[in-house]
Amino acid sequence: MTQSIISAVVIGRNEGQRLVNCLASMQGEASRLVYVDSGSTDGSVDAAREAGAQVVLLDTSEPFSAARARNAGFAALTTDLPPPDYVQFVDGDCTLEPGWLTHAARALDATPDIGIITGWRAEIDPHASIYNEMCDYEWHRPVGDIDACGGDMMVRRDLFARLGGFNPKVIASEDEEFCVRVRDAGFRVNRLPLPMTHHDAAMHSFAQWWQRAVRSGHGFAQVGDLHPGHFIKERRRVWLFGAVLPFLGIVGAVLSWPLFLAVLAIYALSYGRTVKGLHDVGLPLATAMRHSVLLFLSKFPNLIGAMRYHKRKRRGWDMEIIEYK
Repeated sequence: MTQSIISAVVIGRNEGQRLVNCLASMQGEASRLVYVDSGSTDGSVDAAREAGAQVVLLDTSEPFSAARARNAGFAALTTDLPPPDYVQFVDGDCTLEPGWLTHAARALDATPDIGIITGWRAEIDPHASIYNEMCDYEWHRPVGDIDACGGDMMVRRDLFARLGGFNPKVIASEDEEFCVRVRDAGFRVNRLPLPMTHHDAAMHSFAQWWQRAVRSGHGFAQVGDLHPGHFIKERRRVWLFGAVLPFLGIVGAVLSWPLFLAVLAIYALSYGRTVKGLHDVGLPLATAMRHSVLLFLSKFPNLIGAMRYHKRKRRGWDMEIIEYK
């Protein structure tokens, strides 16, 4: 049996040593490495070339986005003869687990109706901050067939080309939007019970976390607008806990104390259920309580992100990226 050809597309901006580590982690398993740079000023471009990667520089006249960068990397692979069977997409702040590319390719070889294979991502330093800790927990998701996954994924090259790749106008959750189209095309998205990437969130401040939550809210709104059946629960929670209940609380504080107390009770009940849910799946109680505070607060930056999307759409503005680091 002919061995499948695997290529990889790495995207990044000012990743420094993390990019060097990322490219090194795929040596020997990927037949070709393409690095797409979004305006780095730290020497990342030279480092990528020294590591043997082909470098693609994104045109600065258009807004940067992860979707646009990944598409540019994929386009650079179309000149390969023979072309790759599978393409691994990975962010430049991640390193791949040794052997991951081989395991993922074998799974795609054995299961023709799987369009995307992913695995588990873990934080390199989850205890550096509560925000890193939350990311580490966020990455651990069920295995088997799933609705969607993050941008670290291996995709069938012919399927990616047929679907037109990532939507370049989606500036957050572009990976989820692509997964929706893959499933609509009749293919499965599957997570293997294997470590895949090690990520460095490098998130050490509340401001970084807030911006990341704003970006998530933008993604919920934009992808939900494109695919109304996706992110339904997330969008409902954002508008309920970020807008409706605060409005009722203000009205209650002015006109009706029972209404105000009812709003507080709903928030308290929601917080308690979140703590219990996190504790039931294995988080220590104190950790679950800390995470739940930020999950409660996240609805407000989520709402800002959603409103920013709708304002941009209404005014015909470009969907520019929202960076948190």
